[in-house]
Amino acid sequence: MRPTACLRDHPIPVDEFIATAAVTMAGRAERELEALVGVSSPSGDVQGAEEAVAVCVALLPEQARVERVPCSTSGSAPDLLAVLEGKGARRLLLLGHLDTVVAHQAHLPLRREADRLYGPGAADMKGGVVLAIGLMRALAGRPDRFAELTILLVTDEEWRTQPFRHAERFRGYDACLCFEAGERGPQGEEGVVVLRKAAGTLRAQAIGRSAHSGSAPDQGANALLALAQVASSLAGLHAPSGPDRLSVVPTILRSGDAFNVVPAHGELVFDLRARDRQAFAAVLAAIPEAIDGVSIEANMERVWPGMDTRSATGATLEAASRLLGRPIVGVARGGASDASHLALEIPLTVDGLGPRGGGAHTPQEFVLAASLQERAEVGLAMAGAVLEA
Repeated sequence: MRPTACLRDHPIPVDEFIATAAVTMAGRAERELEALVGVSSPSGDVQGAEEAVAVCVALLPEQARVERVPCSTSGSAPDLLAVLEGKGARRLLLLGHLDTVVAHQAHLPLRREADRLYGPGAADMKGGVVLAIGLMRALAGRPDRFAELTILLVTDEEWRTQPFRHAERFRGYDACLCFEAGERGPQGEEGVVVLRKAAGTLRAQAIGRSAHSGSAPDQGANALLALAQVASSLAGLHAPSGPDRLSVVPTILRSGDAFNVVPAHGELVFDLRARDRQAFAAVLAAIPEAIDGVSIEANMERVWPGMDTRSATGATLEAASRLLGRPIVGVARGGASDASHLALEIPLTVDGLGPRGGGAHTPQEFVLAASLQERAEVGLAMAGAVLEA
């Protein structure tokens, strides 16, 4: 008997292939996550990225054609691209990243505590990578369902400041599924991400004039004070509840080399988020060229687009919910993701298909072990809805 779930208060049978394949995926997922988390792969570390890629290649279906393609960030390890060619009509992209924000010295192996699997990058997003590869293996035995099934795993997502180079390659694909961490909907439903803010990094450099802070303080031009004024002024533009949903958050301030010298140099960094990246222009324009004899140069160092695929994904979410036997709903998330880049070329882009967890970017990062099977089912249902459309 096939398992059943509740969809809008009526028992609906779960698609038999989804139920069976999800059990297989979940049965392997914890061991595979242990192997992938066991590799320390902070952004920019080529050796760590190569080791993570090697683990992923070993987990891919043997029919997959493996390529290494140039990374968006110069000096990084090449990204991993794997392709399955089928006999169907539709093309589907699975998307993820292998880099983490955790440095080598803070790395720890995966460990289980009750129902939680702790480890660097477990939620963001090696747990999702494991499910994406498992999904590819599950569909490898059904080549009649797709024309092309591709997985792209990049090595630079966490700290990338250069333009994303892969989006145009996938223009014309029918859908993109990105496996960042999953979550619940407002009523406890299975949630997937269809709305993300644009993200930007603004950096201001100040050049003043040094002087002895005791005997001649007024002969200097204090870069620290100038940047403090900029921080305070721009923070006044912070309006996350306004029409642009704009957040302006100073995150880094560096200035000064000695306790008794007027600082002549400094830098200030802001993290910006908004409904649309065009809102960042007004923030940049609000920085003056000079304050009290200190010149200021500012630029946007990293600008990622927002993502709003609610209208394009509605019918697919309904179809996937029917296959799954329980509701899948679209949700919003504030963090940035490469899904936003792909959504510019693939209107049917859905993110947040990874396992549920928490503590991303912290030593307490974890995924919920029970969610591995649940989110495997969600990924299979979404892929089925796309491929059967």
